[in-house]
Amino acid sequence: MTCFFDARGNIYGVVSPVELRRRGIELPADPHQAAQQRALWAVAAIEACCQWAPGTQPAGGKPHRSDGLLVGPFQAAPPYDLLIVNTDGTLAERSGNGLTIFAQALTEQGLMPTHGDCVLKVHHDQRDTSSPVATSVEPAQVEGVQGFWLDLGKPAFGADAVGARAVQTRMLDQHELSHVPGLAGLNPQWAHSRFVRIGNPHCVTLVADGSGLPSHRQMVEPVLLAGLTRIAFAQPVGAGEPCGAGVNLQWATLESVNRIAARVFERGEGPTASSGTSASAVACAAWSVGWVTAGAVAVVMPGGTAPVLLEEQGGELQRVRLFGTARSMACA
Repeated sequence: MTCFFDARGNIYGVVSPVELRRRGIELPADPHQAAQQRALWAVAAIEACCQWAPGTQPAGGKPHRSDGLLVGPFQAAPPYDLLIVNTDGTLAERSGNGLTIFAQALTEQGLMPTHGDCVLKVHHDQRDTSSPVATSVEPAQVEGVQGFWLDLGKPAFGADAVGARAVQTRMLDQHELSHVPGLAGLNPQWAHSRFVRIGNPHCVTLVADGSGLPSHRQMVEPVLLAGLTRIAFAQPVGAGEPCGAGVNLQWATLESVNRIAARVFERGEGPTASSGTSASAVACAAWSVGWVTAGAVAVVMPGGTAPVLLEEQGGELQRVRLFGTARSMACA
């Protein structure tokens, strides 16, 4: 079975390697090999696990039941290996909501340690960063809500961190930012961006107020959808401009002290109600331009508010932690 979970409006299916093979999908037993050979099985896995059954897709709904598929675990005890499959069949290096959901699935299977941390290792085939990407996850409770703290490590900033090409440097309030022609061409308010790598690549566009945040309805309109897909998705679906491997897009504006409103367009998926690593990248970008201080930052997205902890030392961010929570929906 494939079980679906919701993490602040971000929905993923979770399926075991054994179940995929039972369905006739030839997934290698080794997660590294599976990642390197994803072209042979990933699209088939999405079609088998995430497609709507005939006649069940909601009117005007998404073409898939979820925002992606989590394949794992590959073993019976921690640390656990997994694969994060986008609905276009590509692999992601990290997903905050995806890892939260995977930890919740492990908990419901009795495989998640109840105390201390658990390492989740995501295997991928991206060439611009090493594989697997490890994340330490620890069960926790925040304001009465049960969930998990994800240790996302130290962020990296700038075009080089995400392999961006053909971008210009501009100053905003004495802070060095990037100008992405493709984004500015879609909307003049999208002229200042900050590239952040937090295990996966992000481009956070800083806007003066809420009018610069695109709505979901706007992001699925044909012209804007095509433009954002060209930027966010790698070839052949997009153009991989400015990042050859694609990049997650966010828009952010300061709402109040240490509180940021954000919107998300994910690489390999499109507009989403929320994203954990996107929220973390937004908090990091906001810190880098002085919008927020280190400590607790709230990132508000349509799917919910993500608590992020920024740890600063010597004028640098040393660690980013994300609190995630997920709920079980259904199995099919």
